[in-house]
Amino acid sequence: MPELPEVETIRSQLSHYLPFKIEKMSTTPELKRNILHTKIDLVGRTLLEIKRKGKMLNFIFDDGTHLLSHLGMTGVWLAAAEVSKEKHNHLILEGTNAAGAFTLTYNDYRRFGHIYHLDHVGAEKKLNELGLDLTDPNYTVEHLTAAIQRYPERALKVTLLDQKIFAGSGNYIANEICARAGIRPTRKCKKILASEFPKIFDAIHAVLNPAIASGGTTFQGGYRDSTGERGQGINHLVVFWQKTCQLCKKTKVKKISLAQRGTYYCPTCQK
Repeated sequence: MPELPEVETIRSQLSHYLPFKIEKMSTTPELKRNILHTKIDLVGRTLLEIKRKGKMLNFIFDDGTHLLSHLGMTGVWLAAAEVSKEKHNHLILEGTNAAGAFTLTYNDYRRFGHIYHLDHVGAEKKLNELGLDLTDPNYTVEHLTAAIQRYPERALKVTLLDQKIFAGSGNYIANEICARAGIRPTRKCKKILASEFPKIFDAIHAVLNPAIASGGTTFQGGYRDSTGERGQGINHLVVFWQKTCQLCKKTKVKKISLAQRGTYYCPTCQK
């Protein structure tokens, strides 16, 4: 957490404030000790565009450099006209955009996020560590089928969490994909039937689209968007964090641990 819908929400929101010319940069010792993995110098640069691959934000500057940002568990980029007064603001960028004074702040109270300031070659290399984004037009049923069949002994949900195959997926998304596809998360990939791969593909979009439209999904004490608001995607969940399956409306959701992650499924709807 945050997963693809949450990161996409932040990317979309921040993009409205561009271009943004940076005139001042402030950092904390914790940024360099826990989050930042490269040197960083953004003063005088103009942020032109923000892209996303999987759960990685890609800030692109006028000098051709990139700031890659993985939000970890509690990271968020906050946008405001004035400097945020919150605790745990580890990177503050002050400057101007078309509307006047503007501030972009990276806040992360658990400090599990990752930031890299890289040239174009370095950024491409880092981004290529990820597989195709789940929303990429090239992510087809055929691609999904080949990816799942590559790991026959893995449980399906474990494979759905692999960022080299399903870039952008995370725990709640993987649970929900299995539920909407009607497949138990523990079923081995070699046991997936040919007729079920299209169901998994359709389930990906059935999970992602409403979550993105709802501004992401916020659980207790979790994600917030760039304005500090909570996402409403929790209203679309069918098994994750649910007591009763929201597909059949009658079966109690079962919770187990799979690969050390909380895993939810409906014994009736998923086989």
